Amino acid sequence: MSDCCCHHHPKKEPNAPAPEGSLYTCPMHPEILREGPGDCPKCGMALEPLIPTGEEDREAPLMARKFWLSVIFGIPVFFLAMAPMLGLSLLPLRWAAWMEALLSIPVLFWCGAPIWQKGIRSFAEWNLNMFSLITLGTAAAFLDSIVVLLIGNDHDLHQGLYFEAATTIMVLVLLGQWLEARGRARTGSALRELLDLTPSKALLVLEGKPDQEISISDLHPGDCVRILPGDKIPADGKLVEGWSSLDESMLTGESLPVEKVPGSPLSAGTLNRQGSFIMEVTRMGAETALSQIISLVAQAQRSQAPIQQLADRVAAIFVPIVLGISALTLLLWMLLTQSWAHALTAAVSVLMIACPCALGLATPMALAVGIGRAARHGILIRSAVALQNLSSTTLLALDKTGTLTEGTPRVASILPLGECSEERLLTLTAAAEIGSEHPLAHAVIQEARKRGLNLPKASEFTAHPGGGISATVEGVSVLVGSIAFLETRGISIGNFEVHPIPDESGAIAVALEEKAAGILIVQDTIRSSAKGLLRDFKALGVTVAMLTGDRTSTARSVARELGISLWRAELSPAQKAEALLQWKQEGFQTAMAGDGINDAPALAAADASLAMGAGSDIAKETAGIILLKPSLSGIITSLRLSRAVMRTIRQNLFFAFAYNLLGVPIAAGILYPTFGILLSPILAAAAMSLSSVSVIANSLRLRKVRI
Repeated sequence: MSDCCCHHHPKKEPNAPAPEGSLYTCPMHPEILREGPGDCPKCGMALEPLIPTGEEDREAPLMARKFWLSVIFGIPVFFLAMAPMLGLSLLPLRWAAWMEALLSIPVLFWCGAPIWQKGIRSFAEWNLNMFSLITLGTAAAFLDSIVVLLIGNDHDLHQGLYFEAATTIMVLVLLGQWLEARGRARTGSALRELLDLTPSKALLVLEGKPDQEISISDLHPGDCVRILPGDKIPADGKLVEGWSSLDESMLTGESLPVEKVPGSPLSAGTLNRQGSFIMEVTRMGAETALSQIISLVAQAQRSQAPIQQLADRVAAIFVPIVLGISALTLLLWMLLTQSWAHALTAAVSVLMIACPCALGLATPMALAVGIGRAARHGILIRSAVALQNLSSTTLLALDKTGTLTEGTPRVASILPLGECSEERLLTLTAAAEIGSEHPLAHAVIQEARKRGLNLPKASEFTAHPGGGISATVEGVSVLVGSIAFLETRGISIGNFEVHPIPDESGAIAVALEEKAAGILIVQDTIRSSAKGLLRDFKALGVTVAMLTGDRTSTARSVARELGISLWRAELSPAQKAEALLQWKQEGFQTAMAGDGINDAPALAAADASLAMGAGSDIAKETAGIILLKPSLSGIITSLRLSRAVMRTIRQNLFFAFAYNLLGVPIAAGILYPTFGILLSPILAAAAMSLSSVSVIANSLRLRKVRI
């Protein structure tokens, strides 16, 4: 064996990627990544778990139960309140009022307990936000209704009960909280799936002893590990004995396997496709490339987009104004009329018409219609943030493999030498490759079957370490491998001046009876819709860039064919994310579309992210928008739909506030001295409902908008 130390060290503190919740980072310095709790070396703050500990997983089901229970209790409240308006008499008036009160209590005070807590805290800390407004509106509606129920007459019961308004507001808010909790749970799940890419066990090579299976937490730099076909690499390191080809697509995005010989670097989480070999561990745990991907994704997902703070910023101005107007209304009418009932009616009317029912519908309703429309086009939208950011995109970064290209190698051309025909060369090569597990062999066999060729049975199949196979087919000796492999066997493949071999291709050289017979060119083909997509984006004013971990020659060829002038190649996952951050600093509103685990950091770093549906689960969990069908046209549709949805949301916000801004002065009694008009709470609630109807009607237009 080579220069590998094959003894086992005494057990130290674990360094390998550990189970859920064991990686820690600093909230102020997210680049700090450690295993186990501790203090940040830069600021001294206590480190927090990088991967959520599971609290989010419990929160989402709890919020789901609260929401559905609020719906169960809220529906009868609504129908009891609406029955008299429809000329129905389900129960005697006072009985119906008491039923509304009793049914609204669990909705408001058990289901809505988290909302009340946030609202009360906002007042206690004087950090007014949407929860302040929700708490105030529901409290005013409920308490005024309770007072009317206890001391009012039948006329008051007809006009002064707002239990249904309070419960409706709470049901809408709980729906939003449930959806938000589900999003946080999915974020934690995505990070845990990333961590699971590293195996939990490894075969430690011990000098003079049988291999020992140990936990990767017991590995240390310098240890040697045996990797078998189909195993995942447990840590970063280098190959010291043997050879193989590894699937590194989860890191580089390259669909073709990468040949590994002694001295070749290895990355944790990559998949061994062929031979057995021994590797030396060099980096583990937080230092591995895979852990750095996890850290990058977690950092980006913890950041907040502007849309998440929009409602709070509006409410921070709106709530104090409404409170002031309501208090001033109560005081003025008490002084002018000496009537508590008159003053209270006006003050409550101000609070009712300012209650954020339509504001609560403005975004969710447009999103609900837009998301349903998107689903019919094979587009899954996971967050409003993604929609907002995508709608203002000025630069779209595309991964090459699986996004601009199909992501699977195919035989692009066959270049026979001498008298060997193209069909004969393909038949013998495919027959010899049937015993091989190499992805390029699968591409050759698939091409032969596509052409309907009958493949004879091969014998004497042998896999040669270093890049080739040999077999006998119909009495003919067949040698298949790289050009360099054939040259090591003393076979010169000749030159192809008439048909030069592209640098970006995988070349399979074939020799028959120890003489060069030809070459099969294997390439990852460009998607047929790619050129049209790029023209569409240019028409929409969006610059298209390409990011890939593939070779520069391959990237240059694809970029040249598609007319992409902005591209970068041979990038690690971290470098892809850095490119997005650099373009953001240059003033671009960025979007990223990709399909692999290697794209996850870039997807998380971009302002908006789209994952191709055929890609990895990690890419889909990281992205805000998922294209369920592997069609690039979905990106264009997503952009157009996002712009339509955000335009509708802005219109909805106008409708939500227009009625408030017009209705609050009327509710306060500004028209009463001149025209004798005083907006009652029931009319205020009706105006609030009218704003909701406007929002709903406007949102439904999205079903017909052209995308």
